[in-house]
Amino acid sequence: MKAVVIREHGDLDALQFVDVDEPVPAPDEVLVDVRAIGLNHLDTWVRRGVPGHTFPLPIVPGCDFAGEIVGLGSAVRGLTVGQRVLAAPGTSCGLCPACQDGDDHLCPRYGVLGEASDGGCRERATLPAVNALPIPDALDFVTAAAFPLTFLTAWQMLVRRCALREGETLLVHAAGAGVSTAAIQIAKLRGARVIATTGSPEKVERALALGADEVVDTTRDDFVRRARAFAGRKGIDVVFEHVGEATFPGSLRCLGRGGRVVTCGATTGPVLTADLRHVFFKNLSILGSTMGRRGDLVRLVDLVARGLLRPVIDRVLPLEAVREAHALLAERSVFGKIVLQPGASS
Repeated sequence: MKAVVIREHGDLDALQFVDVDEPVPAPDEVLVDVRAIGLNHLDTWVRRGVPGHTFPLPIVPGCDFAGEIVGLGSAVRGLTVGQRVLAAPGTSCGLCPACQDGDDHLCPRYGVLGEASDGGCRERATLPAVNALPIPDALDFVTAAAFPLTFLTAWQMLVRRCALREGETLLVHAAGAGVSTAAIQIAKLRGARVIATTGSPEKVERALALGADEVVDTTRDDFVRRARAFAGRKGIDVVFEHVGEATFPGSLRCLGRGGRVVTCGATTGPVLTADLRHVFFKNLSILGSTMGRRGDLVRLVDLVARGLLRPVIDRVLPLEAVREAHALLAERSVFGKIVLQPGASS
């Protein structure tokens, strides 16, 4: 079968579309005929490598995927051949106190498919049975593969970490990113007012159509000034961050007293420069967040199936176009998600 394999970190050439043996499910795994794979910025980090972090190379990337079960491990119960499932991207031990409390994302052995172990960028993939979530009839494979990582991340940031409340103001950076399109929708679902930023004039209208109350084109305007005007004297309540060095100091300046900034990434760089006096004088909170509870993903599957949330899909490409997909992400020309499909070009 065909698969995308990364044998060493590098540029686009590191993505090899090659023939590999079909995987055999372990007793607690299912074998999935993969029908769609959602691409994430995480995939680009796995390809390029992260200083100080070791990836288990060679590796098949892809944490978000959906398909049909075609094989069952001997110990699997409650799932059937022919069942449509999506992959819960996070893996954990299931036994430690964090897992028992429902905080599986805090498990010491927590990992992400396609980062800590082989993922779904292949025609058939094995998946721990506990990570195989049934797809409701209302969802197709492309939609099912387009939301788990980003929506779970945004939900954890806004609902669990920040406890975003009705009537609060939220600043969302990089509105076209998959996690940001999720954040805008989750915030509106909770009754918040949203101002978003984008570095592309073409994305302003799309962010407004998604539900943002106001959108700042940062190529033409200062987001700090606009955010302060949007929030009034009270200041912004919550800033949704994943951009990093380029925006973080301004994000802190936007916040009102008791404000919270929550971050899940640092795409423009990891170094934080800030005046700590603003942090303690204004009682600000700086919160980190990675992934989220598997139970919350089950809730999100229901919300997407009911049409209350929807992943934004920029385009669908064949799996063999994975290099093109990575290049599009690097160019920041995507609004929402790219989904790859095995066999889509045939």
